[in-house]
Amino acid sequence: MTALVRYHAGLLLRSQRWLAPLVLYAAVLGIGVHAGEPVLGALALTAAALLPVTAWAVRICLTQEPSAARAVVAAAGGRGRGHLAALLTGAGGAGLAGAVAVGTVVAVTDTRGVGPAAAVTAGLLGATACALVGGAVGALASRPFLKATGWSLAALVVGVLLALVAAGSPARQAVTVLTTGSGPGVLFGLLPSAAGALVLASAVAALSRWATARLE
Repeated sequence: MTALVRYHAGLLLRSQRWLAPLVLYAAVLGIGVHAGEPVLGALALTAAALLPVTAWAVRICLTQEPSAARAVVAAAGGRGRGHLAALLTGAGGAGLAGAVAVGTVVAVTDTRGVGPAAAVTAGLLGATACALVGGAVGALASRPFLKATGWSLAALVVGVLLALVAAGSPARQAVTVLTTGSGPGVLFGLLPSAAGALVLASAVAALSRWATARLE
């Protein structure tokens, strides 16, 4: 699996298709986060903006591989394993960007009443919840479920919007906790959201891997 992840990461880096979601994320944070503002509100934006970025990155990784190369990878490592490696590459890359963003936001905002350590932990939990949900959206809006580009992009946009506003969404819960919470106790409110997002992402990854192995 490690070799497959390295392979997909190399494809992603060489294609430079990662630049667009990364620039979008940086632009949203550059406009929406202001030095000296309360840290939890800034972290809520950091987590929420990571969701569409992760969904986009996962879709890129799941669709960037040429058909011939995908056939070779399927023969060598298994179609399901190759698909899972692509999903992990997209979600992991976006998650890394989110972790860097959380550290930067905590460094430039006001952490009074929360504390830097608690703020970083809260930011990472919120970003993890949103990244996992975003990864699930990206997986469902890509092959093998949707192969036509138009339908795939439409589903991606609708899925991101639903993940951010639908009741019961772990991502929405995490953003709400960060927006309305105060003090170090906000961490306890974020744990169920992160756990729920992990369960959702794991289920979608398993379904996506199973469908790829049987439908492609």
